[in-house]
Amino acid sequence: MTRTPPMTVTRVRLWRWGHNPLKRHSDVVEAWIVLVTWALALLGGVLAGVVAAQATDSAFAARRAQVHAVSAVLTDDAAKTPSGGSGYDNGRVWAAVRWTDAVGNVHTGQAKVLPGSHVGSRLTVWADRTGGIVSPPPSGTGATLQVVLTGALVAPLAGATVWAGGWLIRTRLLRRRLAEWEEEWEQVGPEWRKRSGGRG
Repeated sequence: MTRTPPMTVTRVRLWRWGHNPLKRHSDVVEAWIVLVTWALALLGGVLAGVVAAQATDSAFAARRAQVHAVSAVLTDDAAKTPSGGSGYDNGRVWAAVRWTDAVGNVHTGQAKVLPGSHVGSRLTVWADRTGGIVSPPPSGTGATLQVVLTGALVAPLAGATVWAGGWLIRTRLLRRRLAEWEEEWEQVGPEWRKRSGGRG
């Protein structure tokens, strides 16, 4: 019968937190700075992302409240081919339209329509409170995607900003510690050299 050697359990000790004769006060301070920096970077990043997403969603809701859809009529034939542009118009062209508001006032303006649309064609345009044509407000999947992307972009930026601040504090602490070590060596160094025969 073979005997299995007894298992030894090794405890993991965090050098900066546990008892150690070489540990200085600055080591403990640095450990706390690292811990707090990471916690704030993670929590602050998430919080900033949520706040930014909510602010964007509120801005979209306010924009939707300021405009309304109206039924308009095309007053001219639309061009059959779109002019070369930036590609953001989905192939639409500008054309003259006319609509009547809720009070009965007649308005005219330019709106983007499908190429080749004929006079008298009906379309929906978005108007503001003054009766001017405006771009449609973000809604549906597009608005949701913008809200999510805003939060996703702001969160890591906020976290990185907090982390950079912690890194700067830690760098200053390290410089201070090196300066203290240099001062101590100026006091201990000559005595050390004497004891080591000038080889230290």
